[in-house]
Amino acid sequence: MISVNNLAIQFGKRVLFSDVNLKFTAGNCYGIIGANGAGKSTLLRILSGDLDPTRGTIVFGPGERLSVLRQDHFEYDELSVIETVMRGNEILWKISEEKDAIYLKEDFSEADGIRASELEEQFGELGGWTAESDAATLLSGLGIGEKNHYSQMKSLSGKEKVKALLARALFGKPDNLLLDEPTNDLDVQTVIWLENYLANYENTALVVSHDRHFLDAVSTYTVDIDFGRVKLFAGNYSFWYESSQLALRQQQMQSKKADEKRKELEEFIRRFSANVAKSKQATSRRKMLEKLNVEEIEPSTRKYPGIIFTPEREPGNMVLEISNLEKKLDNGTTLFSGITFNVEKSDKIAFVSRDARAMTAFFEIINGNDSNFAGAYNWGVTITSAYLPLDNSAFFNSDLNLLDWVAQFSSDTLESTLRSYLGKMLFSGEEVYKKSRVLSGGEKMRCMIIRMMLANANVMVLDSPVNHLDLESIQAFNNTLTAFKGNILLASHDREFMDTVCNRIIELTPNGIIDKQMTFDEYIDSEDVKAAQERMYS
Repeated sequence: MISVNNLAIQFGKRVLFSDVNLKFTAGNCYGIIGANGAGKSTLLRILSGDLDPTRGTIVFGPGERLSVLRQDHFEYDELSVIETVMRGNEILWKISEEKDAIYLKEDFSEADGIRASELEEQFGELGGWTAESDAATLLSGLGIGEKNHYSQMKSLSGKEKVKALLARALFGKPDNLLLDEPTNDLDVQTVIWLENYLANYENTALVVSHDRHFLDAVSTYTVDIDFGRVKLFAGNYSFWYESSQLALRQQQMQSKKADEKRKELEEFIRRFSANVAKSKQATSRRKMLEKLNVEEIEPSTRKYPGIIFTPEREPGNMVLEISNLEKKLDNGTTLFSGITFNVEKSDKIAFVSRDARAMTAFFEIINGNDSNFAGAYNWGVTITSAYLPLDNSAFFNSDLNLLDWVAQFSSDTLESTLRSYLGKMLFSGEEVYKKSRVLSGGEKMRCMIIRMMLANANVMVLDSPVNHLDLESIQAFNNTLTAFKGNILLASHDREFMDTVCNRIIELTPNGIIDKQMTFDEYIDSEDVKAAQERMYS
């Protein structure tokens, strides 16, 4: 349990939030959302003790332990993986160290014996005798094999380190758990494992994430940081988003009577609750909607970008033909081979692979940026494509301001036209004179989306389109692509994005493709897909 009392944080004259009074209780997972810079990570840093608030207090339950997922990938490089995880329970580790030090004393006294006996009792109560096997179980569940458990942390890959740090945070089932972007760099199967773990977590968990599917799967409550306020809502991200949009529409319809609004909101809660009850998501077992009430539903004050794609023409029947495509790296590693398929007129395809480099290599080839491959590809004559690459840095190596940057891609260079596009992506006022070189990752992505809007293309090729975007931009992008009339070729770590946008899944392997007409969730759950994967990767 964590009690937050009259909390405020201020940097100079800027107040992030103030007068925050919340209680986080055991058996619940709280998804923390808010626009970039609203203070999500700052709130976690205050709760963890890494940052002192301007005023207010944080109170934990008596004797409760706090664990935090930290992003320093080098802090434990000289330790073994198993020791790194076990040190996550600092109390148990200190008891173990003190106990071992006493037994090593040459002048072991009666007082030492009494103290050792006390420590042995505490050690046993805290699960010390099974600690090493518990740590190993966590690591294996997260995909780190037993052969690496006693290796040094510095020998792990970046993604393996993320998993080990996550295991460290989870170790010993702490009373209070703080996770800042826990799904970063995790593969789908590991994310599913973490979803199930947190859905059955009996203590208190707070999570900051841009992964909407993950937030929906684990959150029983949503903590919304919005324009200096921190408010708590029952339900997960999807419920918060859909209910806030409904409340906004009602607010805009001033003529609607109060009792009609209330009936509409109550019906919305009933429908949403029924959907969750039927859902395969673990949150349905947590009864996350038990305390929902109409008074909690209000419109959000956050702004969503206006992403609008208007193809100049409809795609013809022949979109893209791929014939026996193969890509090898300079070291001889085969990313994919024997790739043959046609993109049909109605296809919105999610590309997946066990090696993330495969999708980027495939997209670079079909967009004409890589000639070092075998096989062939052929675009239809009616097709115009807009490409969002994984690495967009080459587009921003200049001192052009945003107006001039957008003008590079527009046939209409009137300032009013350019400002209109920038305004749709939430650049306003003097911001349009900001130099493109100094933009943040999220700002660069919004500029790249403007470039795509100006292309009027009928095929979108998107490599990790949600990278660096906040939840508002991700949601707006997702909504637009779901309604897009052309073709989409997509690779993403965002499961919700792929599941709601795409109707076909193609897995690129070193031995051909697995090609299924289904949603991404169906693909993950499909037994015949799992069998096909065993064959293709063996």
